[in-house]
Amino acid sequence: MTAYFIQAFIYLCAAVIAVPLAKRLGLGSVLGYLIAGVVIGPVVGLVGSETNTLQHFAEFGVVMMLFLVGLELEPRMLWGMRNKLLGLGGLQVGLTTAVITAAGLWFGLVWSVALTVGLIFALSSTAIVLQTFNEKSLTKTEGGKNAFSVLLFQDIAVIPMLALIPLLALPELVEKAQSLVGQAAEHHEELSLVAGLPGWAYGITVLLAIAIVVIGGHYLSRPLFRYVASSGLREIFTATALMLVIGIAALMSLVGLSPALGTFLAGVVLANSEFRHELESNIEPFKGLLLGLFFITVGAGIDFDVLASNIGPVLGITAAVMLVKALVLFLLAFIFRIKSSDRWLFALSLAQAGEFGFVLLSYTVQNHVIPTELAQMLSLVVALSMFLTPGLFIFFDKVILPRYTISENDREADEITEKGTVIIAGVGRFGQMVNRFLRANKIETVVLDQSVSQVENLRKINVKSFYGDATQPDLLHTAGIEDAAMLVIAIDNNERAVELTQYIKHTYPKVKIFARAFDRGHHFELKHAGADFIVSETYHSALELGKEALINLGVHPFKAEQKKATLRELELCYKDSLYEMWKKNSEDSKYSTHFRELFIELETAIAKAMKSESFDEQAKVERGWTPPPKGYEKQMNELSDER
Repeated sequence: MTAYFIQAFIYLCAAVIAVPLAKRLGLGSVLGYLIAGVVIGPVVGLVGSETNTLQHFAEFGVVMMLFLVGLELEPRMLWGMRNKLLGLGGLQVGLTTAVITAAGLWFGLVWSVALTVGLIFALSSTAIVLQTFNEKSLTKTEGGKNAFSVLLFQDIAVIPMLALIPLLALPELVEKAQSLVGQAAEHHEELSLVAGLPGWAYGITVLLAIAIVVIGGHYLSRPLFRYVASSGLREIFTATALMLVIGIAALMSLVGLSPALGTFLAGVVLANSEFRHELESNIEPFKGLLLGLFFITVGAGIDFDVLASNIGPVLGITAAVMLVKALVLFLLAFIFRIKSSDRWLFALSLAQAGEFGFVLLSYTVQNHVIPTELAQMLSLVVALSMFLTPGLFIFFDKVILPRYTISENDREADEITEKGTVIIAGVGRFGQMVNRFLRANKIETVVLDQSVSQVENLRKINVKSFYGDATQPDLLHTAGIEDAAMLVIAIDNNERAVELTQYIKHTYPKVKIFARAFDRGHHFELKHAGADFIVSETYHSALELGKEALINLGVHPFKAEQKKATLRELELCYKDSLYEMWKKNSEDSKYSTHFRELFIELETAIAKAMKSESFDEQAKVERGWTPPPKGYEKQMNELSDER
């Protein structure tokens, strides 16, 4: 028992040290896990023969991940993805398999072995790619969406691969196995519902297992979850979620199918369930830990002796496989019109071999398709390609993405053909709303933004806008700043917003400047620069949400509105004092304590006003407050619900 505790401590300690360090260096968590595995395994030798056993256990993290992926997909969404799923995904698997099979035949492999190797290397790492996409917020990009379609098809394609591989067995390997039939039978003995069944019975059993997952998930899961939820015990709901995932995985294994595919199918079935979010929150921690353990075991399982004796072939095959896959993906990106940096993201993210490669290689050895020695070397290729994948993402971030960003920013500004009373610099979510409101009230505006994609998106919905950097004097002159009555500054760069305010106030003092502030400090900087009116981007929306929260918690709507108004008035009372103290502090750091004390005083005054017992009486006198008519509160709540 002590040995298990020590091994668990070693694995966790390696992850705790390596992963945060890798994240801080911009390498990503996956590379951190892989490095941790290499250090505690081949380098230091703290872990040993238990790595392979742990890897089989940790592969359950992939199963859980696909269950969570399925929960995010509704059947209607899958049907909507059918073109990319079958077209893009099918072509990727087919072309990659064909090219690698041809290369294997050219190097003298038997056609069945070459085909099997092609099928194995056609798959990519769902675990690494999706994990990295989530960390780098790439899931919603065009490249990320297309990569997900391919990964989804690959996971589904594992089923026919598992069915095809036993048919490719080499006669000489079968004869060798039969000579050791006693040992082999003992070594490979597994529970199975389909062992020895004829083809028609095997097919019926598989269909029946899939039907149990689909029908049971649709009709039986909801009553089960309602029953468990009625207990009010979170740990029982967690146990139920784990029971569901493990049970489906076991059922799929018993009928010879991929456990990951079975849980993915269950996730899709449950995607419309009201318990979906609860299932996600319960499974997510286990998925994260097991995936991390899986990556550590991949790193720890690298056999440096085999690698050293086959260093040339392993490195050569790894480079060739990743290059072939990247070229095939790049070609498909052209065919399916994936543009700019998304094309590179799509090609680079899927260039590695996947975790299912380990599963299929083990399966091929068991079914006498590939010799054990070749399988060991190919396992190193799979592991090494996965190990290099975070480097490809770093290459994309540091080399590819900046080139496209630079080319976008180097584009010449549009020729501005319109003049307006108001010039709006920056049309993100804030600037768009201002522009829409002014246009609705017949105020002519000239809209400028430095994002090509943002300008193009606005033009698609018939919002006239121009590409260009609003902080450039020539562009402002072209936009008619001399004749404009107002400039609205809503650009994302705080420093440039302040500089633009200073320039306009110095050069065109008659132009009113209305600016958006990111926070209180930015607000003071804009005011110091000369802005005529400043609003913090979240101030009023936060107040409104706070008021609605009070109403929802039982406070009368009129009283909630009074509290909101009181807070705003107190903020206004202290606003000038805080600004003056901030200005003194910016010139002399000794005022920082006074600024902090004044801010604390404001917070104290707000808290005191909110708790005041005479609040309602003061409100009646100072604001002419009168109680609402009978039934008003109910009407307000109904209106709130409608909103």
